[in-house]
Amino acid sequence: GDWSDIRALADDFDLMADLVINHCSSRSRWFENFKLGQHPGADYFVEASPDEDFSLVTRPRATPLLREVTTLAGKKHVWCTFGPDQVDLDFQNPAVLLEFVKIIRLYLDEGIRIFRLDAVAFLWKQLGSNCLNLPQTHEMVRLLRTLLEHAAPEAILITETNIPNRENLAYFGNGNEAHLIYNFSLPPLLVNALLTGNCKHLKTWMMSMPPAQSGTTYFNFVASHDGIGLRPAEGLMDEDEIDNLVKTIQSFGGKISWRALENGKNKPYEMNISLFDALQGTLNGPDQYNIERFISAHTVMLALEGIPAFYIHSLLATGNDYEKLEHTSHNRSINRHVWDADELGSALLDATSQHANVLGKLKKLLKIRSAQPAFHPNATQYTLQLGEAVFAFWRQSIKREQSIFALNNITDQEQLISLADINLIELDDWRDLISGAVIQEHRGQILLAPYQSMWLSNRAMDA
Repeated sequence: GDWSDIRALADDFDLMADLVINHCSSRSRWFENFKLGQHPGADYFVEASPDEDFSLVTRPRATPLLREVTTLAGKKHVWCTFGPDQVDLDFQNPAVLLEFVKIIRLYLDEGIRIFRLDAVAFLWKQLGSNCLNLPQTHEMVRLLRTLLEHAAPEAILITETNIPNRENLAYFGNGNEAHLIYNFSLPPLLVNALLTGNCKHLKTWMMSMPPAQSGTTYFNFVASHDGIGLRPAEGLMDEDEIDNLVKTIQSFGGKISWRALENGKNKPYEMNISLFDALQGTLNGPDQYNIERFISAHTVMLALEGIPAFYIHSLLATGNDYEKLEHTSHNRSINRHVWDADELGSALLDATSQHANVLGKLKKLLKIRSAQPAFHPNATQYTLQLGEAVFAFWRQSIKREQSIFALNNITDQEQLISLADINLIELDDWRDLISGAVIQEHRGQILLAPYQSMWLSNRAMDA
């Protein structure tokens, strides 16, 4: 395809572009020019001496930080945060910033209105610091936000920052940086809750999350083309719990990617596995609730404050791709299956397949969710205390015309809930938006099957 195809898509959809702002390919024209000493590119990359002290630099990978490169001017060492094939760009050079402003302008002209800033937390390098979330990086995000607002007030900026939760929240700024931030703590905490049958950490995290300012919100996801990051779980889960989670994922066929620490040791950075296979069982091993557990994860995501995002392989219930993993020797390949169109079409026509089953259920949930004002990205959210086996929260629409109680059994056992603990207003008629069941007795009890979710609402909106 070409830009005319992108423009045609933009006529019918809101398009998001991945703006890879921290680094570019070592096979790019810019980097080839760097080696030749030609422009553009000759001075676009971060250079450093291997004799410098890099002990404070935060590393998301276990590969060496510097890569030696042969250029026409001799041997040079370039900075590679994410591995030798991805070379970091030097934003201390104004020409690099201007290149990215031109790229953004091009994307706007071609119909793109949503911009994902890839790995932006690592953008500014300063020896003697950890080179992560530096003030200059936040200033750069604010600058791009200002330029976007001037050129296209409807444009949206999303920051992709796979870092601990508190640092991640800083990218909202004072409502003047990202419109949306990736909710990176959700995937590891939700997967852990479903594998352990205990939502303690998920609730603690949720109660600590500040409501997003109007005009900003959370970008919720539970799976992506990368792995399930573990850094966002740091400080929320203890080391033994993370170790048990890692071992369970490995027993389900997953791989682990590592990052280097200051002391020279390595630490798990992310779990590489398809979400469908990650949820095939519990800490006790695989069981018969794979699909129910998988749907539960997405039902939770759909109800949370923010905007939900689906990885295509979650919509299709794609499993681990061991053949691609073996072919590439790259752990992330396990969750980057490439479907043959005819094969996928046949799988989705087969009503007995996991692919058709999951897609049908998720489409139903999406249709219901999209019609409910209480699921507005900025609608009120409160965490409910119904024990550690039921993850529950309350949403109320901005105009207060609708309330929804989201009840999620995250265990493989039935759970009995007293409606008195939820305190349904007796003057309202309540029913479950998912099943359609009407609540007859406001002070009675309801039974949740393993991994069942309910969206109890006093005002159901037709999808």
